[in-house]
Amino acid sequence: MATSKTSDRPYHLRITSTVSGRQWNDLAANAAQATPFHRYEFLETLADHTGTTFHSFVGFADDRPLGLFPVFEKSVGPLTALFSPAPNLKIRYLGPVVFDWDGTDTVGHERRRQDFIGAVLSCLQDRFAPSYVLVRTAARLGDHRPFLWRDFEATPQYSYVVDLTPDASSLLDRFSRDARRNIRTETPELHVSEDSDAIATILNHLRARHREQGKSYRVTDSFVTDLSERLPDGVVRPYVVHQGDRFVGGMIALEYGDTVYRWQGGAKPEPDLPVTELLDWHVMRRAAERGCTRYDLVGANHRGISRYKSKFDPELVTFQSLVRSTRTMDLLSKLYRRLR
Repeated sequence: MATSKTSDRPYHLRITSTVSGRQWNDLAANAAQATPFHRYEFLETLADHTGTTFHSFVGFADDRPLGLFPVFEKSVGPLTALFSPAPNLKIRYLGPVVFDWDGTDTVGHERRRQDFIGAVLSCLQDRFAPSYVLVRTAARLGDHRPFLWRDFEATPQYSYVVDLTPDASSLLDRFSRDARRNIRTETPELHVSEDSDAIATILNHLRARHREQGKSYRVTDSFVTDLSERLPDGVVRPYVVHQGDRFVGGMIALEYGDTVYRWQGGAKPEPDLPVTELLDWHVMRRAAERGCTRYDLVGANHRGISRYKSKFDPELVTFQSLVRSTRTMDLLSKLYRRLR
C-alpha cells in the first residue's frame, strides 16, 4: 500500500504490513512510546489467544520509519471489528507508536506523524470497512487529533507512574505514612522473591479474588506462559510473597525499556499483613537496580484501586480510548445490552 502526502517539504509516505518480526522489534526498541505490549512476540501471542488476526502496519517517510500501528481483526458474520489491543486479556495500552526524528523541523515532523496515523486509519477503512474500531493508546503518544479528525469518540483513561530515579530512602520518604510504615515494619515471616514457576499460582489467586467480587477474569495460564516463553528473558517477571511456606500474594510484572509495568496481580491478600506494599516496593527496587526509571501502576480509573496506588506519590498520566462504529453496530450494541 502506498500513498503520498505533502507538507512544507514534499515526501513519499508508504504504509506496509509485510515487515519481519525482527525489523518490527528493532523499530520498537528505538521508540520511547513503545511498551512490552508492542513487542512482535507479544502481539502474535495475543492474536493466538483471542482468535483474531494480527496486522503489523508500518509507515515510512521516503525510507525513514515514521511509526508502527498494530491492529487485530475479528469478523462475525458480515461484520468486522478492529482492535488495538485485542480484547479480554487485560492489555491496557497499544495503538500507534510514532518515532522522533533528529533535527529542528518540528512542524514538519508533527505533520508527518499525523499523516502516518491518518494514512493507516484510511487504509483500515478501505481494506476492512469495519463496523467497529477500538484503539487504546499508550500514555506517551500525546497527539490523538488524527483520530478525532476521523470521527472517533475519545474517552480519557488514567494511570499512575512512579519516578524511580531517587535513591531508595528519598523515594520511600515520598510515600504515604501508612505505606512507609507497612514497608518499614519488620515482618520476618514475609519473604518476597521472583519465581518464574509461579505464573499459575499467581493467576489462580487472582481468579479467586475476582470470583469473590462476582467478576470474570479471562487471563489464562497458557497465555501468560506463552508470553514468558516467547518474549526475551527478563520481560515477564513473576513475583511472589510467602508467609513462611504459604503463598499469600503475587504479581506478574513486565519490564521493557525504561519502565516496569504492574501488569497482573497485587490482589488484596487474606491475612492482615502488608503484602501488597512490600510486593510493590520489592518490584520497584529490583527494577531500579536494573536501570528502570519508571514504575507504571497500570490503571487509575477505579476509585478504590486508585486510592491504594496513590500511596506511592505517582504522577497521573492520561491516555485515550478511541472508538468509531457504524450505525448498524450501534443499534446491535443497544439491542444486546437491552436483551442482556
